[in-house]
Amino acid sequence: MASPPPKLPIPGRRNILITSALPYVNNVPHLGNIIGCVLSADVFARYCRLRGYNAIYICGTDEYGTATETKALEEKCSPKEICDKYHVIHDEVYKWFDIKFDKFGRTSAPEQTEVCQAIFHKLMENKWLTENTMQQLYCDTCERFLADRLVEGKCPTEGCNYEAARGDQCENCSKLLNPTELIDPKCKVCKNAPRIRDTDHLFLELPLLSDKLVNYINNTSVAGMWSQNAIQATNAWLKEGLKQRCITRDLKWGVPVPHEKYKDKVFYVWFDAPIGYISITASYTPDWEKWWKDPDNVELFQFMGKDNVPFHTVMFPSTLLGTGENWTMMKTISVTEYLNYEAGKFSKSHGIGVFGNDAKVTNIPSEVWRYYLLMNRPEVSDTLFTWADLQAKLNSELLNNLGNFINRVLSFVAKPAGAGYDSIIPDAPNAESHTLTNALAEKTNKWVEQYLEAMEKVKLKQGLKSAMAISSDGNAYLQESQFWRLYKEDPAACAIVMKTSVGVVYLLACLLEPFMPSFSREVLRQLNMSPDEDLSFCDDKGETAKAKRPWDFISAGHKIGKPVPLFKELKDEEVEAFRIKFAGSQAERISKAQSDAEAKKVADKLKGTKLSEGSSKKKQSGGSKSKTAEDASVAKLDIRVGLIRKAEKHPDADSLYVEEIDVGEEAPRTVVSGLVKFIPLEEMQNRKVCVLCNLKPVAMRGIKSHAMVLAASSEDHSKVELVEPPESAAVGEKVTFAGFSGEPEASLNAKSKTWEKLSADLHSNGELVACYKDVPFTTSAGVCKVKTIANGDIR
Repeated sequence: MASPPPKLPIPGRRNILITSALPYVNNVPHLGNIIGCVLSADVFARYCRLRGYNAIYICGTDEYGTATETKALEEKCSPKEICDKYHVIHDEVYKWFDIKFDKFGRTSAPEQTEVCQAIFHKLMENKWLTENTMQQLYCDTCERFLADRLVEGKCPTEGCNYEAARGDQCENCSKLLNPTELIDPKCKVCKNAPRIRDTDHLFLELPLLSDKLVNYINNTSVAGMWSQNAIQATNAWLKEGLKQRCITRDLKWGVPVPHEKYKDKVFYVWFDAPIGYISITASYTPDWEKWWKDPDNVELFQFMGKDNVPFHTVMFPSTLLGTGENWTMMKTISVTEYLNYEAGKFSKSHGIGVFGNDAKVTNIPSEVWRYYLLMNRPEVSDTLFTWADLQAKLNSELLNNLGNFINRVLSFVAKPAGAGYDSIIPDAPNAESHTLTNALAEKTNKWVEQYLEAMEKVKLKQGLKSAMAISSDGNAYLQESQFWRLYKEDPAACAIVMKTSVGVVYLLACLLEPFMPSFSREVLRQLNMSPDEDLSFCDDKGETAKAKRPWDFISAGHKIGKPVPLFKELKDEEVEAFRIKFAGSQAERISKAQSDAEAKKVADKLKGTKLSEGSSKKKQSGGSKSKTAEDASVAKLDIRVGLIRKAEKHPDADSLYVEEIDVGEEAPRTVVSGLVKFIPLEEMQNRKVCVLCNLKPVAMRGIKSHAMVLAASSEDHSKVELVEPPESAAVGEKVTFAGFSGEPEASLNAKSKTWEKLSADLHSNGELVACYKDVPFTTSAGVCKVKTIANGDIR
């Protein structure tokens, strides 16, 4: 099928040019990279198309510079071979994530050289460039000047002192650096100490351009509703005072400098890379200037992570302003903070986290990944990826809320006549007179208005939450209407409820298409509507009044397709397997996989023996558990004496505490407990408690809990007290039950029979001792007690 012709700005229409920060081509993108720019920009681009705006989305791989040369050295090939290899990988990852670019290009394309050199000539003509001698690190061993990323050392920033800071930027504190500022610098290739040597370079005179730049920033940051983190990062640069910035480097892999004296140098990547937006548009259409040199008719929206802000709000605008040409300047910038992984940071350089190709092999559909990342988008502060949270959002929000609503509606319509509507949408005259339906329509319209307001301001997470609220209201509407009873008792009312509900299903497919396009395509298929059809909840003028009448979205008499479940439950054992599989760095995972393969070989040799032993034990057991075996299950609990080092209120839940508890390990465990209503915060500090350590970790309102504090509750659950070990008990000591022996299980589900058995039968004797079947919770220093509760449970 032939590609559609390139889109160009249309007079009288809203023309929107969208770019995502160009991902470095030297590695596979991780989930933090994906949500930080490429996915966020895709959601906004899809939203613009949904509203009927004339929008294009431009992106591509950033291929020049030291990062590529360094990777080429590691993989013992040329920079071009690295770029060819990883461009394909990036392209495949983004296609799997359903990213819809109008053009995904490359900065190594000829258009980059042409546009970059043309801008350079304009800057030279306008005298915004100066020559200067700078001191640069030179490696005598490698016989070359070392580009910034080929130098590592200790960060000089006070309070940071990160040992592996790069010569251009500290990954730990995000401070931009010069290589000569590093403490104890080393060549990244040979690990030897380089020396300082003079070299001549070209500089962009940012101080001379500051008036033009500040005027642009002051006007555009307000008109374009820049995100607060973008404004803060920009103001920090301005406050420090603008300095001249070098735009050339002593490298071979890059855009050549078209100047006789500097012909052996290339442009520095910060100067060259943002120009890639323009050059990639030039590779999309020869009429690229209609997008990039028409600020009155084109709005430029740019998406990136917070470490990229100064390059887009200070350096790139200064470059364009310095040419004196009428460029389309950035109107709106959308910036994300960091998405962290489990207990640390995502890192391409260290291989930490889940990468784009990893997501594919989990067999979790791309729409689930998109939903989770967007619902967890770090818009104002860093957020945390955890496997348990991914599971909770899939099972609770997608499966039990959204999927449940749509499946209930379409399955009922699809039932044969006498039980349903034989897949035919019923007629529903006077729907607006039905009180419950009218109330739903009002709520839905308010959510649509909030959705539009959020999306126009590029508050993507809030837009998604507004759409999902419609699904929640839809479930409540179905339940309150009791449509299954109306079908027999009031057929006309039932027809209104079902026709309205099918309309809400269509509306959800529209609103959620920017976030989960494959989900929307499947809903359309189940509605027997063309997936290629342009989804729309607006009229020809872009008005959304249709949302007030959801019963009118799909005509009576339309025959739907076959309903099937839209989402699949993610089970505890799958989550635990993923958590283990993707722990550590990529290098550690490869090493572990090799070790596991070796261990499997040994295990296979012993397989026959183990099977025969297992068979004989099975015969002896007779296939039923004895009471003694059931009682012994309590030994599977790993209960230890813990010391609460710190306790504080959960930032997002009024009823929860977050504690740091020492259980005798290298580091304290983070534990979330629902004790706020029962125990004052001051009584939670620096006290010993009993801690159940082998429950599977679970995320509670965004914070992962790695254990459970044991408490006793009264029979009516009105009173709760902590189970207290003796004051002299050692931190980390196991709490045992005399007569029950065995090894604790590695990880128990919170609903396991072992835990339920303990919880169901407690206590107590005259001393108010915590017991299991009259056997006390025991440490070497004595038994564990509670203060006042004489009868109740352990919880």
